[in-house]
Amino acid sequence: MSRPDILFIMTDQQRFDTIAALGNSHIYTPNLDRLVRRGVTFSNAYATCPVCVAARYTIRTGCEPPTTRVFSNAKADPVAGQAKEMEARCGPYLARVMSRLGYRTFGIGKFHTYPWDEDVGYQTLWRSEETYHPPAREGDDYGSWLAREHPEFDFLEQQMGERSEMYYIPQRSPLPAELGAEWWVADRAVEEISKSDDSRPFFGFVSLMGPHPPLAPPIPFNRMYNPDRMPDLVLGNVEEDHQDEEIPYMRHAIWADAINPELAKIVKARYYGEITYLDHCLERILDAIEARPNSEKVLICFFSDHGDLLGDHHGWQKQNFFEASCRVPFLLSWPATLRAGTVRNELISLADLFGIATQAAGACELREGVDVLKTLQGESAPREYLIGTVEVPGSQDFKVMVVTDEWKYIFMANGAREQLFNRKRDPNELLNCISSSSGIRNDFNALAVKACRTPGAMDALDGDKLRVFPFRKRKPTRIYQFDRSRGVLGFPEKPEDALKDFDWATPKRVK
Repeated sequence: MSRPDILFIMTDQQRFDTIAALGNSHIYTPNLDRLVRRGVTFSNAYATCPVCVAARYTIRTGCEPPTTRVFSNAKADPVAGQAKEMEARCGPYLARVMSRLGYRTFGIGKFHTYPWDEDVGYQTLWRSEETYHPPAREGDDYGSWLAREHPEFDFLEQQMGERSEMYYIPQRSPLPAELGAEWWVADRAVEEISKSDDSRPFFGFVSLMGPHPPLAPPIPFNRMYNPDRMPDLVLGNVEEDHQDEEIPYMRHAIWADAINPELAKIVKARYYGEITYLDHCLERILDAIEARPNSEKVLICFFSDHGDLLGDHHGWQKQNFFEASCRVPFLLSWPATLRAGTVRNELISLADLFGIATQAAGACELREGVDVLKTLQGESAPREYLIGTVEVPGSQDFKVMVVTDEWKYIFMANGAREQLFNRKRDPNELLNCISSSSGIRNDFNALAVKACRTPGAMDALDGDKLRVFPFRKRKPTRIYQFDRSRGVLGFPEKPEDALKDFDWATPKRVK
């Protein structure tokens, strides 16, 4: 049997509940709906460390955070006995493995690596990162393309939308839709998919930037959704919602403490606009796939790196274990092999993507995932439970999740706080069952302890128990995200300082 072309498509910070065909009547996603009809939907897919950098290293290595040692947007040092370098510790990155298996590999979009220009193994790589690194934008393929082909927009400091205090303030893109990063990514993807001068099958990874904030969809996507028609927030008791200190801390850090319920609906309307914009860009990619000979033999996997609370549970952002943050859309289609239009409830991790690609290529390498394709064919047992971790084991901010089809248990080292939710009876996670279901709590706590008995997580343990710390409220701080590539580091001490050295003739950024 010939090996299939394989296309991975990833969005950034897209919640699991944002696809019309899967039950969201408020949103318009005709091309995601196409993918739902084309293949299999996994209703229990999770980012086991729901934050950008950690999730992406899990995807490219096939390993969970205790092995990658990435538990947040920073890399932790390896522990004793672990190799220093990531690929020595985890094995070659997915793109490098696929290249060695004889695939033509290309990667397009946001890769969010440290260092920013890390070699991630693609034979062809087009980068489009969300922020630019000093001293300039030249290293970013999209940024340099925009400056070269459309210099009239070169004065913009943040063409994806303003950040810092504007991070969750609804905006409109300063660029027309056809010049946005998602559009550019789609164009590059179509070019790569449509190549006919190479007999090798392709493995492509297309990483779209949306709907990650700032929420600035272009015209007309900025005015598609009436805020008054947006679904209400999911709000529990604020003390319970804020058991995880990360949530109130981040709410303040990204200036979301200024958002009232009415503004939250406006934010959601712009978030949905971002999703429909990327869905519109996805149309050209899917059309290019369908234009290929034997398109039914192309395997497509669509997923996101994590979600966003988006006001639910009195919080914003990710890096917590509420469903809106850690549960992701996950669509797998391969019409020649998999039954289309089906929904499965197996527990899926982003680490499983490694096995999906290599199994389809004929040389399955699972690493720390499971064989999803064999599970679909009834040849491999699904997981009984899934483990998630955030922050460095042994630190005060460490937390661990154990999730099954019915229950979710969350342990936080900071104050030994715990949450237990029945996912079937309480899908919005509003009723903490810790006190009423002590036996289930004990079983899940034991599973969390067992999961931490691995070299990269052992520091989370104190003997045969999870390590605990007296509760500490984190010191409030703000996150400042200005265009450092143009020398803008923050707000000036005095307002007039912002005018110093500004080039009015261009108009442009600080010299």
